[in-house]
Amino acid sequence: MKNVAISLDNVSKAYPSWPKPSERFWSLFGRNRPIRDPLWALKGVTLEITKGMSLGVVGRNGAGKSTLMQLIAGTVAPTSGSVYVDGRVSPLLELGAGFNPEFTGWENAELSGAILGLSPQELNRKLNSIAAFADIGSSIGKPVKTYSSGMFARLAFAVAVHVEPDILLVDEILSVGDLGFQQRCLTRLREMRERGLTLLFVSHSPDAIKSVCTHAIFLQQGRVAHFGTADDTVHRYLAFMQEETSREQLVLESGWGKTMERNSILSTLRHGTGHVQIKRVEIYRASGEATRAFVLGETIILELEIESAIDVVDLSVSFVVRDGTGVDIFGTTTFDERVHLPRMRTGETQKVQFEFSNTLRPGNYGVGIAVNRVTRRDYTDNIVLDQADGASGFVVLQNEDRPVHYKVHQETKVRVFEPVPRPLA
Repeated sequence: MKNVAISLDNVSKAYPSWPKPSERFWSLFGRNRPIRDPLWALKGVTLEITKGMSLGVVGRNGAGKSTLMQLIAGTVAPTSGSVYVDGRVSPLLELGAGFNPEFTGWENAELSGAILGLSPQELNRKLNSIAAFADIGSSIGKPVKTYSSGMFARLAFAVAVHVEPDILLVDEILSVGDLGFQQRCLTRLREMRERGLTLLFVSHSPDAIKSVCTHAIFLQQGRVAHFGTADDTVHRYLAFMQEETSREQLVLESGWGKTMERNSILSTLRHGTGHVQIKRVEIYRASGEATRAFVLGETIILELEIESAIDVVDLSVSFVVRDGTGVDIFGTTTFDERVHLPRMRTGETQKVQFEFSNTLRPGNYGVGIAVNRVTRRDYTDNIVLDQADGASGFVVLQNEDRPVHYKVHQETKVRVFEPVPRPLA
């Protein structure tokens, strides 16, 4: 197991469910009775994480994500199965965990660093760097009980990454920081990953998972529902969440009946009820020429055709453009643009076009397409009829006369004024 950082072999974790408070009390003195109706947080999880892997963890609340991290950190023991961990672990599992509220930021940084394995000499070398990264100013000299949740997160993350761990566990703690700090944290995680860090990262942000992690697992009711690339796993998780919502709404549409057989377009990542389906996707230049290559400033026309197996109103068609890492760049829906689609009858087809100017930097891009039934602006009655991620794609070519350094180029007006001479003394 030289290349294995973490291994779980058929691991389950159950928490007791005490019918009466008295039974919980007597259990403290060893007078345990057989546990009735145990709460299983994890069930039969087998997982192997190699050294240097960055693994995202996704799933609904209660799926077992935090329990998995606690087992790896060693703060809880498995009910059955075995957990193997090789290397120094730095856990960020709970806001302020291990911090003494009466101690100052300096004192808690020293205490946490020592608990995580730093020697006094290492602590002395790193304290100023920890304070600079946390960027909480003079508050680092005040008791942490006066800190906001964001200040807690800053200090905890700064200590954790300066320990230079072999394994870093991050459980949603970054969600409480401001956007600027979150970006700095994600950048640092990517840097540490490139230096060989083994990372486990729990987040409800699909973009954060895909940006930081190469792989991911989808936990569902305490079991591993999927283990694969970050992009594929996040897609499966989002598809599951959307289908759960659609299933609830579909109960109200009892007259829709059966769906038609799924047609084949360029996408293996596809889900939805199937009552209305994407039949064709094409990409054109403004001239009408079909192409998959564009330069900065060219017009891109995305054309798709949908087919309905039912009589339906309130349809919305959408698209999203993703970069090569799977991160969403931009997109829109006919519903958000307040473009009304006419009623579709059974067997009818309909064509929809989206037209936009190419402002993207050179690279490969994928296009996701979706058809929904929605009437409420908060999307609470949304039904996913057909969604195809990676339904099409295109490439943006390099233009040496006008490089684009960021993800997109925003047309910007620039004004330059004459220099103002220094006033004479």
